[in-house]
Amino acid sequence: MPPRAKTKTASNSNGSIASNIRKQPLVIVESPTKAATIERFLGDGYTVASSIGHIRDLPANASEIPARHKGQPWARYGINLDEGFDPLYIIAERARPVVAELRRHLKNASELLLATDEDREGEAIAWHLVEVLKPRIPVRRLVFHEITQTAIEHALANPREIDIARVQAQETRRVLDRLVGYGISEVLWRKIQPKLSAGRVQTPALRLIVDRERSRMSFKRALYWDLEAILESSAYSETSFKASLKQLAEKPLAQGKDFDATTGSLAPNRAVQHLVEADANRITSALANAAFIVASVDKTPRSQRPRPPFITSTLQIAGSSQLRFNASRTMRAAQTLYQNGYITYMRTDSTTLSSQALTATRTEIQKQYGEEHLPGTARTYTSRASAQEAHEAIRPAGETFSHPDAVAADVDADATRLYKLIWQRTLASQMRDAQLEKTTVAIEATAGLDGLATFEAEGDIVTFPGYLLVWQESDSTDMNQNLLPPLAENEQLQLKSLESLKHETRPPNRWTEASLIAELEKLGIGRPSTYASILERIQDVYVERKGTSLIPKWVGFAVIQLMDQHFAGLTNPTFTARMEEDLDRIASQELDPIPWLREFWFGADG
Repeated sequence: MPPRAKTKTASNSNGSIASNIRKQPLVIVESPTKAATIERFLGDGYTVASSIGHIRDLPANASEIPARHKGQPWARYGINLDEGFDPLYIIAERARPVVAELRRHLKNASELLLATDEDREGEAIAWHLVEVLKPRIPVRRLVFHEITQTAIEHALANPREIDIARVQAQETRRVLDRLVGYGISEVLWRKIQPKLSAGRVQTPALRLIVDRERSRMSFKRALYWDLEAILESSAYSETSFKASLKQLAEKPLAQGKDFDATTGSLAPNRAVQHLVEADANRITSALANAAFIVASVDKTPRSQRPRPPFITSTLQIAGSSQLRFNASRTMRAAQTLYQNGYITYMRTDSTTLSSQALTATRTEIQKQYGEEHLPGTARTYTSRASAQEAHEAIRPAGETFSHPDAVAADVDADATRLYKLIWQRTLASQMRDAQLEKTTVAIEATAGLDGLATFEAEGDIVTFPGYLLVWQESDSTDMNQNLLPPLAENEQLQLKSLESLKHETRPPNRWTEASLIAELEKLGIGRPSTYASILERIQDVYVERKGTSLIPKWVGFAVIQLMDQHFAGLTNPTFTARMEEDLDRIASQELDPIPWLREFWFGADG
């Protein structure tokens, strides 16, 4: 490895090209920012250039189809259906100056090192570069999941060939999306309105949103009542607490879950009693001067484990719930952090941390929070990693982690906030469990009633914070929830106030970006790396966003109704998930893509 020095990086602007006196390796990445970061770690003996994404793709419109193919019946798809689904690739207008510049650099290169991302998309970019540039010098593939000195040195020492199976999987996905998108979109243009689009992942996502709205529209509300008491222990008068009425004469009160969503009536076979306003007022009056006695105190110690380090989908979910970022904004910030060398690759389904990362994480925990918060051994997490996304989890890059305060000077505010989230989640994933004590208190009261009124109070007390020192979520345990005083059985409590409360059943919550991403991943629809673009696309036309809620427009309902009637398979989550699994099998060379595409498009007998 040459001594560390500033690399002569190739410019991508027209006419501005780094001059090289002697032949030296040419490193091509897909992003100018990534190239600028890599130059910090390579010596004078390398030239670094960027392809600025894909340099060629299927034709985007009719004007891009070469004249010799325009008369072909398959030309509108850009895929020769009769010749093994052969894609018609063209170099886009915006990429032509980039290709010309790369060719000029190649003339002074001793070897070509392709350092695009390690996923299918990056593999395909590398393959297209070779196909277009046609180098007559050695070609090697460099892969690394973080942009650090150690990772780059390891990649240089261990180059590999282009993984053709991954390229085939990406190409199959691209062909499939074009066939589905173009074929169905033309139907939507004729039947609904122009410029609509469909997709094998986009449409099931829209279907979920529309189905949820249909459920809300058919929902029938129901009213029910209960009572809430504010109580005190005479020994701890400074600490009052809430208790809710749960049973009357040993029969549970109806809760929201006991009502049928489509009728608003109690669901069949529910052994509960439904309080109406008159009942609640009568019980409130009857208990105004009643004695409230502690019937039982149940204390249950429990452990709460931290969540795994981030993968792409959980990063997007946390970005939404904790930072109020939409998925696209989260991924832009993550891309900035990755390309500047602060985090590992941000498109991954794996929760695994390398041995280097585990050492760095445990060192940081000990430094920030002390030895008592380290478990005896490192934690391991299992995940459903696909063939495409067999990377490490998303974590701070390097053998030692940059502190969030140090990152702020180098990247924008969004990236800084997201880095802090990644740093916190990574550390939390390797810290000791939080230890809690859940306390449930049953309180009985009677006065002018047919039987006992049983109230219940619950509280969590954190006895050892563990990972909660660094990571808490809105749906996880706060440091102390509804703090309860020490209470003893048969102790008489003082009633401070008693109030009857009206409740109304609520329709199912609308999807948010965070909850929809979680559902898509659960169903196996699409890949986390595609969720941001899919959500952005459906919000452009089919869905409006109010606050964080996703609400389908009229055109969204119309598209799903038409799709359900004529293309039901493409809106079926099981069918779509199976297609994703098949693409993974193509990437692992278990499936031949051409017969698979032929059966999909022409049918089993095609």
